Amino acid sequence: MIAYLISLAVGFPLSIGLPVAVRVIGGLIVVFGLSMIAWGVRERGVANMLVSTYVTLTKAIRRTPPSEAAGRTEPLIISGPQKYTRNPLYFGVVVMVLGWALVGAYSFFFVATLAILLWFVLVIIPMEERELRALFGEEWVRYSESTPMLVPFTKRKKTSGS
Repeated sequence: MIAYLISLAVGFPLSIGLPVAVRVIGGLIVVFGLSMIAWGVRERGVANMLVSTYVTLTKAIRRTPPSEAAGRTEPLIISGPQKYTRNPLYFGVVVMVLGWALVGAYSFFFVATLAILLWFVLVIIPMEERELRALFGEEWVRYSESTPMLVPFTKRKKTSGS
């Protein structure tokens, strides 16, 4: 709804008239995004994800320091999609919405994609990563240094000369 209103306010046309081939590719992108989300959910488990999300958001709302574990005991998961990106669910959501933008060819879906991406990168991910660094310490630091924050395969391997 907000993306739609922004699109209207900026004067973007509602429909951008993409070719059928681009819309089909958009459908494949939606499937890829959904697959990434499903893989992440399967790897972490729904209950674990809901509990950790609840705890993190509660801490943010109450302005509780990230160093307070708040009873969290889950391990740091670095397998499955987390091997390729620290935030596979957020990556999947952004990809899925981008795919919808291509399928529907509506400008507000592109605005929504950008808004969601910025929300994750500027607000949610930094908040969660502060907590993860506090919970897992050096293990988290090593993982975050070797794994891209959002987009898989974008982190360069460190060489012995660097």
